Amino acid sequence: MGRKGRVGLNFTEVGTGVRASVTMYDRGHSSISYMKPEEVDWKKIFLQDGARWLHTGGIMSSLSDNSAAVVKAACRAAREAGTIISYDLNFRSKLWSSEKAISVTKEIVPHLDVLIGNEEDFQKVLGFEVEGTDANLTELPVEAYKLMVERVVKTYPNIKAVCTTLREVKSGLINNWGGILWHDGRFYEARQFKDLEIEDRVGGGDGFSSGIAYGFITGMKPQDIVNFARRTGRCCKPLAATPRR
Repeated sequence: MGRKGRVGLNFTEVGTGVRASVTMYDRGHSSISYMKPEEVDWKKIFLQDGARWLHTGGIMSSLSDNSAAVVKAACRAAREAGTIISYDLNFRSKLWSSEKAISVTKEIVPHLDVLIGNEEDFQKVLGFEVEGTDANLTELPVEAYKLMVERVVKTYPNIKAVCTTLREVKSGLINNWGGILWHDGRFYEARQFKDLEIEDRVGGGDGFSSGIAYGFITGMKPQDIVNFARRTGRCCKPLAATPRR
């Protein structure tokens, strides 16, 4: 369990061939899980300092009831200040159950502008099913995902953009990699790279999210935003690419 107020840790066992990667979360009693909303001067951050973008997500919300309360307070304060808010649904079954995730997240979504998540995230965190997915989510039915997104934005009209990486896991070392963005009633797809050899998968989704934020903040066109996010999130290299040095 560790000591109270310690640093949280992640351990990732990298998969090889048909053996998938495995991540262990060691975050019990970490400092951030004890954080309380009243410990932060939200008005200073969003009004006085003028923060333009708040990004958070399901992992922060899942760590403890305190963490969930901090996320809710931050989103409320950011929305009141007119700050753009993005949220990565990022479901992790080792951190909380789907029932708990849905209960907490439904109170957060009405404050958000940008939702990030794959088909499993929307199923487990918001309760939206995607037709045509198999049990292991090895194939990504893009058209079914689009239909699900349209249901989401109809349910939550405050959402201005929805996006996700399109990552098909072919083996522990080989993935297909792309991205998709819904904005202002239209879908935009980045070019998908086939058969990419994994260089370092950890953080690929975070890199994609940062590209989305940068693209919107700098006024890129939607197609350019998703193309840029696919590049910032790509933690792989094409097969037969330049050898490592």
